[in-house]
Amino acid sequence: MKKLVLAAIAISFSLLTYAQPPAGDAKKGDNYGEKVKPKGALALDEVAKQLEGGTKFPEVKIKAKVAEVCPKKGCWLKLDLADGSQAMVNMKDYAFFLPVAAIGKTVVIEGEALLKTVSVDELKHYAEDAKKSQAEIDAITAPRKEVKIIAKGIVVVD
Repeated sequence: MKKLVLAAIAISFSLLTYAQPPAGDAKKGDNYGEKVKPKGALALDEVAKQLEGGTKFPEVKIKAKVAEVCPKKGCWLKLDLADGSQAMVNMKDYAFFLPVAAIGKTVVIEGEALLKTVSVDELKHYAEDAKKSQAEIDAITAPRKEVKIIAKGIVVVD
């Protein structure tokens, strides 16, 4: 019986630890996912403008400041655009996570960029992950068009 209780405690602890963003300070030069070389990165606003014009970016490097990181696991992040909207970044194949300490840091992200219409359900899911209030979640009633980046790798540059 004692072994069963200890096993249950160990499993619970490992699940709680797994559901946290990775530890770390997100220092200049830290790489997450595939190694990224910052040279040749485009400004996020430039990429967004070209996406609006119909350009596709199956492979691009984007430089931007991190506005928000998923506080649950570090599995997504948001980047501010000049027009007040935000670009959403997801990690390709859920292969890596970013520490919350990356908020406010400038990063270069390598991956795919596209313009996507995000469903109400998905928007509410992200709001729940971000620990928004129930009133804020309930206020989401329409899909939204946004810049979406599927990151293969991220490097902190500032």
